[in-house]
Amino acid sequence: MKLIPLLFLTILFHGCAQKHEHHHKHHRFDDAEKWAKIFEDKKRDAWQEPMKILEVLNLKSHSKVADIGSATGYFPVRIAKLIPQGRVWAIDVEPNLVNFLNKRAEKEKIHNLFSVLGTFDDPLIPEKVDTIFIVNTYHHIAKRKKYFENLKDSLTRDGKIVIIDFRKGKLPFGPKDEMKISKENITAEMKIAGYKLAKAYDFLKYQNILVFK
Repeated sequence: MKLIPLLFLTILFHGCAQKHEHHHKHHRFDDAEKWAKIFEDKKRDAWQEPMKILEVLNLKSHSKVADIGSATGYFPVRIAKLIPQGRVWAIDVEPNLVNFLNKRAEKEKIHNLFSVLGTFDDPLIPEKVDTIFIVNTYHHIAKRKKYFENLKDSLTRDGKIVIIDFRKGKLPFGPKDEMKISKENITAEMKIAGYKLAKAYDFLKYQNILVFK
């Protein structure tokens, strides 16, 4: 299998709220160093456009952000460097990835990045944040209504939830189409959970970017 398809297939497992059993995840992510090479592959930048995404988030230097489904730190590391007076909570349900990212933050001297072990039902964000960031993970979350209703307690009064996930339709990679959730359905589900769509961006080639308040 070529590297690029493998990258996109494995990216799907990045996240803290998957339906898979824990023992499957532990076998899958035992070698965090191996997964770091996949998740952090520079070729991902071409389609993920991380800096352009962070630009439209309009984060402040003192912002507090939670990345749900942080894996090896592709986005959390970039965010932490962007908000030096702020704080980033990187949440994952896989202990090996949490340990890896905490060691990475220490090694790279990123003192405002902390990785935390969450659960499949609750990310266990340690404090209120003004931005919750969820990339390639929404379609894996079970019981989404309850999950996002509970997340309100983790948001500041003017906080936002940013959801980035694969578009419906035939793509060269990503989950099966029946697993994908259209932006219309995501918006409808979030409305039921008590959120409204504040902004939407479509500059990514394969993903929707939806911002909810």
